[in-house]
Amino acid sequence: MEVEIATIGGYEEVGRQMTAVRAGDDVVIFDMGLNLSKVLIHDNVETERMHSLDLIDMGAIPDDRVMSDLEGDVKAIVPTHGHLDHIGAISKLAHRYDAPVVATPFTIELVKQQIKGEEKFGVQNDLIKMEAGETMDIGDRNELEFVNVTHSIIDAINPVLHTPEGSVVYGLDKRMDHTPVIGDPIDMERFREIGREGNGVLAYIEDCTNAGKKGRTPSESVARRHLKDVMYSVEDYDGGIVATTFSSHIARVKSLVEFADDIGRQPVLLGRSMEKYSGTAERLDFVDFPEDLGMYGHRKSVDRTFKRIMNEGKENFLPIVTGHQGEPRAMLTRMGRGETPYELDNGDKVIFSARVIPEPTNEGQRYQSEKLLGMQGARIYDDIHVSGHLNREGHYEMLDALQPQNVIPAHQNLKGFAPYVDLCEDQGYKLGRDLHVTRNGNMIQLTE
Repeated sequence: MEVEIATIGGYEEVGRQMTAVRAGDDVVIFDMGLNLSKVLIHDNVETERMHSLDLIDMGAIPDDRVMSDLEGDVKAIVPTHGHLDHIGAISKLAHRYDAPVVATPFTIELVKQQIKGEEKFGVQNDLIKMEAGETMDIGDRNELEFVNVTHSIIDAINPVLHTPEGSVVYGLDKRMDHTPVIGDPIDMERFREIGREGNGVLAYIEDCTNAGKKGRTPSESVARRHLKDVMYSVEDYDGGIVATTFSSHIARVKSLVEFADDIGRQPVLLGRSMEKYSGTAERLDFVDFPEDLGMYGHRKSVDRTFKRIMNEGKENFLPIVTGHQGEPRAMLTRMGRGETPYELDNGDKVIFSARVIPEPTNEGQRYQSEKLLGMQGARIYDDIHVSGHLNREGHYEMLDALQPQNVIPAHQNLKGFAPYVDLCEDQGYKLGRDLHVTRNGNMIQLTE
């Protein structure tokens, strides 16, 4: 059977992930993501109203025209998890393919919301829920399997396409978390089985974001302990404390809510994406928040809540807000600019339970946000976080588990690929032979 891979997006940057695998006459697309930084750099861009071709020209979504070179039928569109750099282009591109979107329940719910907000295209693709550990047939000879992984969002998987020539494992995005705060640990046992079944692993496509970092990525339970330490250390402060984190990081939001209660403050979630992700997770029973937890996304509702906090006393509340990257329209950025009824006073605490995404747009916006908050007297607590991506030792462990015949680095630019290439060559792979560094829009023929 012929097996070839089209590397469509995410092979020159972090963002707009999209890869297609053809096995015989069957094609599976993994991820259809957005590169948010290409959008944020423009003022007041509303992607919902834009045509896909304009977004492709901006470099915001994958240029999928290379798909016309794949001689087969697309049987499934498979996003690995619900982050926008993996699902953000589904509402712009999926309608071009007569294929269902297949994903875990939380991811499918987020895809539904993306499609509902779309104003340019009618997306009629079927949405199929599939749990980690389940499989589905792809044509007559191939099979799709979901393997549970841990990441900075719940319900993440690594999809595996089983073919007669061996398996193609799509390894974006994960860390090896054996003690997650929500959900099951990463299923390393299944990865080891896949590496030794049938013809083994024909190809492994891997996110190499942290391949240059020594050691292993800590568990989310480590971040939880760090956050608890910080929160308890400010328990006796009688002024304002504000926290921010990734809205999609439900485990971290859960920890913030619990620790707020521990130190005698009423948590409240503020911002559109905070309300969207946490509300969805609660509705699908992934998390059990207190019944009286307020979640407000609309600007007027948020400002009413800020007024109530000011009237009843800032010392009684913990606002958990959007804006950890300094996004211009997020709640924390508005607070820093003095555009909300919440007044920051000298000595008030702002807890960033997130790291800056290492990308110039984010770094600049976050710098500006912290400066504005500092000018109002806020004290910054930074970097209370663990990465959602594998460090070096995790990569060695995955290569040992899967023993892939071919390795394809992804989720980075050429500079970001370099540490992973070195790591693979340490393990006996050779660039140009079985280690394939590629670019957006390229094809890799694995078997003929």
